[in-house]
Amino acid sequence: MKSNLKILLFLLTVLFINISAFSQDVYQITSNSRKAKKHFEKSLDYIRVNDFTRAETEIKKAIKADKKFIEAHMVLGDIYAETQNIEGAIIAYNEAITLSNQTKPSLYFIVANFYIRIGKYADAKRNYQIYLELQRDNRINPEIINSIEKNISICDFAIYAIENPVPFTPINLGVNINTELNEYSPVLTADDQIIIFTKEIHDANQRSRPHEDFFISYKRDSAWMPAVNLGLPINTLQNEGAPTLSPDGKILVFVVCPDYDGYGQNREGYGSCDIFFSRMTGETWTPPKNIGRPINTTAWESHPSFSSDGKTIYFISSRNDGTGGSDIWVSALNDEGYWENPRNIGAPINTSGNEYFVFIHPDNKTLYFSSDGHPGMGGLDIFYARKNDAGEWGQPVNLGFPINTANDESSFFVNATGKYAYFASDRQGGNGGLDLYCFELYEEARPQLVTYLKGIVYDNNTNQKLEAKFELINLRTGLTEIESYSDRINGSFLVCIPTDNDYALNVSKNGYLFYSEHFSVSGSSSDSEPFLKNIPLQPIGIGESIILRNIFFETAKFDLKPESLVELNKLLELLTNNPNMIVEISGHTDNVGGQEYNRILSENRAKAVFNFLVEHQISANRLSYKGYGDTRPIDINTTDEGRANNRRTEFKILSN
Repeated sequence: MKSNLKILLFLLTVLFINISAFSQDVYQITSNSRKAKKHFEKSLDYIRVNDFTRAETEIKKAIKADKKFIEAHMVLGDIYAETQNIEGAIIAYNEAITLSNQTKPSLYFIVANFYIRIGKYADAKRNYQIYLELQRDNRINPEIINSIEKNISICDFAIYAIENPVPFTPINLGVNINTELNEYSPVLTADDQIIIFTKEIHDANQRSRPHEDFFISYKRDSAWMPAVNLGLPINTLQNEGAPTLSPDGKILVFVVCPDYDGYGQNREGYGSCDIFFSRMTGETWTPPKNIGRPINTTAWESHPSFSSDGKTIYFISSRNDGTGGSDIWVSALNDEGYWENPRNIGAPINTSGNEYFVFIHPDNKTLYFSSDGHPGMGGLDIFYARKNDAGEWGQPVNLGFPINTANDESSFFVNATGKYAYFASDRQGGNGGLDLYCFELYEEARPQLVTYLKGIVYDNNTNQKLEAKFELINLRTGLTEIESYSDRINGSFLVCIPTDNDYALNVSKNGYLFYSEHFSVSGSSSDSEPFLKNIPLQPIGIGESIILRNIFFETAKFDLKPESLVELNKLLELLTNNPNMIVEISGHTDNVGGQEYNRILSENRAKAVFNFLVEHQISANRLSYKGYGDTRPIDINTTDEGRANNRRTEFKILSN
């Protein structure tokens, strides 16, 4: 039901709370038919015990006995509303409106709310306006005035949105994913090869009521394979839901809610729904752990979204000090690896209403969420907002019609490229219940393009797969935007790379020389194709060398550019952690220019790195530098790419 459209029946009577509270003096019975009154009273008696089938039978007998029995038509509308026959309720209330000849203004307010429920916004607005006109000389409850003003704004927005629809062609994910049961809350890895989602499970042998489990499917040849239960230790007989997945699929963060026996074994919580996490090592998930305080509290925490930088989590909570019923909160990992006290994301995102189903895209700048507090189509609509370079969120934008409708929209996910969105819907043509759908997201609502680097880390000498640390560093700001690790068992990794920037990738492990890579990624689709690359790490040893791919100089100059600081600090860290290491810094050029010119240029560039290290407390006795000019090419000099590879700075271990 739409949370902001609860019906205020007859100006503060309580249809959905307790219809049995109604009596003759509330309705001010106008019928003179004894037979009609008798059936009317019987209907109210059945309503008091929630027997709406018999109540409907009796009230229809009352109407048959007196077709102009206004209150009987009103009660019929109440019964239909309670049993979710919204179309029937509207017909019954409209009949009462016609018969009452504007003597019961509240009926216009009631039927307007129901018109919004079914997306008839012009009819809803007209009835709100009639109600206000009829009540202009009366004192109206301020809560009702606020509700009407909000709902008229909903009508205005919805009418405009319907007249200006956005592109939307949803495609059912098919029978390998969807069943006659409810499937919802999809999440995918950054390469779109794995999908995990929540399914409602009915198992009469174990439970009297359904519970929620996670299912997983893998893509093969552009098609989803049959989804299978994720199994233990993730799934239990308790409810697991609202998953979020790290881009590489190695960290699963999700929600566990207490059930019949509390959280069950190893699922201790703080009193309400809590956020848990599990890591995959090789092909095995670790037993889930409560993410703990200060993220979880005795309040309701749910709908987590784990950012691709590996150190930020967004989630929904009903804790105190919020701006509404449920708000979006955010927490970051500190340098010691602990979650900081969450902060309310605040305006303009959170409202006095409810925000749910938050999702931070891997670009770490675009936030999608559901809300009933911003102008929309009624109830929960999906919105997006963007964060600027100062870390401030812009005004949320409604995704528009027909993505948003008069129904609740939620469970929204956008893939790493930003091209495709996934959601759950019970629309006609599905397999039954909620199904998962995919559609191409229109340009204006897309996040910043994100590509990814995927491969395996291994020992260059033994081919053993390695667990190594990945850092993706913005060369312009010097900030680490992504931090991750390759798998401890199989060495696999997947690191997201936002486009439209220059990045240094550093891969490091104790006992090995670090590996560096440089990415200059533009926003065009042709330049944002995934990078598939296996990364060898060289054990530290005499005679070993590495290329410093993120040392930069101006053309034909030897002054270090500011972007070089990232790589220089990594080299400084390596030498500091290995105090016996003695190295040679070498400079190399392409074959453009004379040999002596290139030798001097390369030597000056090597010397610039030497000077930096000495200035930062590395003894000059541990360092030497030399320029080799164009005498040691590693690529051809007949292409731009080849010449760029030959222009490089290296360091070589002379002693350890």
